[in-house]
Amino acid sequence: SSYEDDHINISIDTQVVYDTTVYVVDVQVSDPSYLKTALAQNTFGRNIKEATSTIAEEQDAILAINGDFYGFRDTGYVLRNGTLYRDTSGDAQDLVIDSNGDFSIVEEGEVSADELAANGAQQVLSFGPALVEDGEIVVGTEDEVGQSMTSNPRTAIGQISENHYVL
Repeated sequence: SSYEDDHINISIDTQVVYDTTVYVVDVQVSDPSYLKTALAQNTFGRNIKEATSTIAEEQDAILAINGDFYGFRDTGYVLRNGTLYRDTSGDAQDLVIDSNGDFSIVEEGEVSADELAANGAQQVLSFGPALVEDGEIVVGTEDEVGQSMTSNPRTAIGQISENHYVL
């Protein structure tokens, strides 16, 4: 299926990989301001839950995916739509989406949440492990991604080029 308007182009392809159904979503936006996040029940806090489909409907989203795991931890940076909610460093890797829509991966503790915000970060998402950096596979079978293959579905996100993403 697909969606297209003057600012957003989304196509969804369904594939079967190693007996698992995988949805690959190609997203192109005219401006990075179309990349937004939302909090469950519009509230920051621990263990607040809401179905992704419910959040999407409340936000009039065209496409929604599940987010990071900040609400299950006491530490880790949380910055959403330019607002800093938590600046306590943990031991996680973070995906930073800046005001240009560019992705970068940071290690908490090597840069402060205040520095990220001051440098234009719009979203800081707890995630990991990184799968690919600078076009190179950086994850192995002993990393968390391999361990989770039998327990939980996973979401991956990547940047292809300026304002062009894959989920």
